[in-house]
Order: sequence, then structure tokens, then C-alpha cells
Amino acid sequence: MGRKDRLAEAMKLKPEERFTLVEGLIKSLDEPDKKLDEIWAKEAETRLKAYRDVKLKGVSMEEMFKEG
Repeated sequence: MGRKDRLAEAMKLKPEERFTLVEGLIKSLDEPDKKLDEIWAKEAETRLKAYRDVKLKGVSMEEMFKEG
């Protein structure tokens, strides 16, 4: 069954059933990615160590969000 066929079948569902289907699909896209989480955790640790070792300069929140 192709994408168009799946969509046509989904469109035959009652609105509540379509909502449940869409909600389930969206939730499936929002699942955590362990590999990506590990990469970000390692990056955060690296940056924190660099900051503590004074190899990385911090920027205040005010400066970060200042316009111009």
C-alpha cells in the first residue's frame, strides 16, 4: 500500500479516529533519541570542563539576548 492509499484510508476514518491516529504519529516523532542525547551530554560536559579550566569565556544572559 502506497502513501496515497494510506492517506485515502485514513481519510475514511471518523474525525475522532483521525485525531487519535495523528496524535499517535506526532508522539512517535517526538520520542527521545538516545544516541543524540549522548552526543549532547558529552558536548555539555566538554563545554563545562573548558569553562571551568578557563579555556572558554562565559557570556551573560543579558549580553546574549541584547539586540544590535
